[in-house]
Amino acid sequence: MMSGRNSYTRFYNIAYKLILFQTVLLFISCTTKKAGRVVERSFYYWKSVLKLSAFEEQRLHDLHITTLYVKFFDVGWDETTNAAVPMAKLQAPHFKLQNDIAIVPVVFITNECIQKIDSAAVGGLAAKIYSLTKEIRNANNWQYTKHLDGINEIQIDCDWTAATKNKYFKLLKILSEQVCNDGGGYTCTISCTIRLHQIKYLLKTGVPPVKKGLLMCYNMGNLKDPATKNSILETEELKKYLGNLASYPLPLDVALPLFDWKVLFRNNIYSGLVENLPDAVFNNAFALQKENRWEIVKDTLLQGYDLKKGDMIRNEKSDYHEVLSAAGEINKQLQNTALRVSLYHLDSLILNKYSLNEMEAIYNSMH
Repeated sequence: MMSGRNSYTRFYNIAYKLILFQTVLLFISCTTKKAGRVVERSFYYWKSVLKLSAFEEQRLHDLHITTLYVKFFDVGWDETTNAAVPMAKLQAPHFKLQNDIAIVPVVFITNECIQKIDSAAVGGLAAKIYSLTKEIRNANNWQYTKHLDGINEIQIDCDWTAATKNKYFKLLKILSEQVCNDGGGYTCTISCTIRLHQIKYLLKTGVPPVKKGLLMCYNMGNLKDPATKNSILETEELKKYLGNLASYPLPLDVALPLFDWKVLFRNNIYSGLVENLPDAVFNNAFALQKENRWEIVKDTLLQGYDLKKGDMIRNEKSDYHEVLSAAGEINKQLQNTALRVSLYHLDSLILNKYSLNEMEAIYNSMH
């Protein structure tokens, strides 16, 4: 019996040491990953006129921002000409940044445009996208210190689906391999945005042929469903999409939300977004609040919005603690040793809702 007890003790000690050793290795691995990850800070700018306020420039400086993603134009489908056409082209007269910040042009393409364009016309669209990008940059005579002589990266933003992936991926491939290579050795990187559903349904939607993607960690709920609590960001909803994130075959940067909007429903049917309408304008004379919703109790004209009795407005925000929580879930899965983290988007009205320490904490949470 003593021999059996000694054997058991010896086995227990070995097993204990093995478990302890594995735990230490796991801790070292996680610590090394966190300590070794380089996080570059960036912002999105999503307006048609590029003009920064003194407050916005100060925030860029205080947060040590190195990159600004700027939407140059949209590409939509024109039913009259039956062709893809540029829309909402950026205006940036005399734009000047005091800080050493790189500009990354972003081109938004509607999925409808990809769906309707003929496959044979995709190459021509790629050439036009690159040409217009250069034209906008040159026409505005921008004055900034980084990447003045060339465009180092162009980001394509499209919410493609399984039905449109072949034509969309063809567009990205032509941009990467032909259009952005001038034959003289100069090339620019083509990146693209990745939606959460494109991570979750990886096998259906495919992996775009680019060197890197940017994961948009917002707009995950059903905006048009009256029962949705917050379509911008909910951590519990986010978790449902992350199953394939750790094994996703592209290096991914991350974008997190700092915006809010109000969603209007009439007769329980989605009727559009109500933007730039402060909470302070609502009162009990015409609206009753229930959690993050207002029910309109009498017809009201409110800052240009014609609201009717029975309308429901859902107030959606990027809550600071929710953003931190979402960042933590993403951070668990990402394998990158280098990462660019973007906040969406650069606007004084939005920035005033978050303290400098809160924005610092969001960036730091991705280390």
